[in-house]
Amino acid sequence: MSDKVKVSCIHCGAINNFPVEAAGKTVVCGRCRNPLPVPGTVLELPEQAAATLIQRSGLPVLVDFYSPTCGPCMMMHPLVERLAKRRAGEIMVVKVNTDNSQGLASGFGIKAVPTFVIISKGTERGRTSGAMGETDFSLWVASRT
Repeated sequence: MSDKVKVSCIHCGAINNFPVEAAGKTVVCGRCRNPLPVPGTVLELPEQAAATLIQRSGLPVLVDFYSPTCGPCMMMHPLVERLAKRRAGEIMVVKVNTDNSQGLASGFGIKAVPTFVIISKGTERGRTSGAMGETDFSLWVASRT
């Protein structure tokens, strides 16, 4: 029996089982037949696609609102990437550039970056702003997913 990891479809939000041995190949959603993201990757999506995933995802979504000119944001990126890999199959991780996705950032009331928001089934479960250590960040995410 092959190992599988859960992943939400970017297009319809359906939870799919992604075969681990299929990494590097195109795997499609069982519901809508669109390609699935590789589990454990940090997704940078166009504004509308990010909004769709955040609202429809069957898995909790960690949204990293950031700016490419923000030092603390850049400091948090490696931590976010390691967390995404560790929690593959449990959460989806999306980075939202507030400079390019002002509508989405405004809709979430983002006033400072980095701001991290956890959404589960369309409902906000937690929010924090500013840089933090890896252990504190991981514990914060775990307590809200």
